[in-house]
Amino acid sequence: MPLAISFELSDRDLEHFNQAIKAARDSAGSKSTDEIVGAASKLLEDANKVALPDFIAERLDKLDALIAMVRDEGWALGDDDRQHVLSALVYFADPTDIIPDNIPVLGYFDDAIAIEICVKELKHEIDAYDEFCEYRQGEATRRGMNPASVGRADWLEARREELQDRMHRRRNREAGTGYGDSSGYARSGYTTAWRPGMLRVR
Repeated sequence: MPLAISFELSDRDLEHFNQAIKAARDSAGSKSTDEIVGAASKLLEDANKVALPDFIAERLDKLDALIAMVRDEGWALGDDDRQHVLSALVYFADPTDIIPDNIPVLGYFDDAIAIEICVKELKHEIDAYDEFCEYRQGEATRRGMNPASVGRADWLEARREELQDRMHRRRNREAGTGYGDSSGYARSGYTTAWRPGMLRVR
């Protein structure tokens, strides 16, 4: 029988995690893109080996999306946008977790919370990338193509530019007022469209 448990992080709790994320960014400031993405990918590889609660698995799916959007040649993020995403991923390149990952199940709990914070910060990036993946999936199916083989087709590039432009406008509109709530995350859930991810549970 499933058991529902809900909890709320206080401002003090959130500050604790924000400080940990900031410390990770400061300590990993010299790491390369490959090192940052590699560390986040290693977390997913290790998580794929164990059974995880849905709460954690759903957030790891969003980490998978963040990694994919950096690697995805079709999405082709500009340098500033790429750095914006990498600054969120850098927490997972810090070996000093709040809760060590080798503790069964609970070891990923702090990572799940950190992902939730990153998702809130990168709401517009995630929404735009999810829509791009869905568009690529639909167009590839309609044209009888494997979405994994689609690179920079003209129709894909036009849609990418449109979505990234909208992403920038929405982010700029909220500049100075935070990034809003995580309703885009709640709407998206698990993406059903193809993306170059690595998570087993999608």
